[in-house]
Amino acid sequence: MATIKINGQTVTVNAEPDTPLLWVLRGELKMVGTKFGCGMALCGACTVHLNGEVVRSCVTPLSAVGDREVTTIEGLHGKEAEALRHAWTEIDVVQCGYCQVGQMMSAAALLKKNPHPSDADVDAAMSGNICRCGTYPRIRAAIHMAANGSSDKV
Repeated sequence: MATIKINGQTVTVNAEPDTPLLWVLRGELKMVGTKFGCGMALCGACTVHLNGEVVRSCVTPLSAVGDREVTTIEGLHGKEAEALRHAWTEIDVVQCGYCQVGQMMSAAALLKKNPHPSDADVDAAMSGNICRCGTYPRIRAAIHMAANGSSDKV
């Protein structure tokens, strides 16, 4: 048994300390917004925030959480998240959608730290997130739109 804080709520889970956070979220807590992609922290589909920092939940053991707060897509809120959601829709970023939760989580963390990122900043922050559909130009444009309040489409 472990007690962790997720999306502002304290929960107790019945999982071993070495259980990947992803399996605790999806299996134990039935929070299926965070996706399983590769299981090796290479694709970014499982991205969550741990005290605001981007982590890959597929390789983050439950024991690494400690007293830090986990934020999943279900708990993502604030002005950055709302601006990103609007931009994602306005620019029509999503194609298949599988990677988008991880993309959104990484983009939100970027904008929280750097409200006006350059292309290089965006590329660096998003480099761990793979989009098999190749929507990278729309993702970058949506991040800039969210940062600038612009309505320019790709």
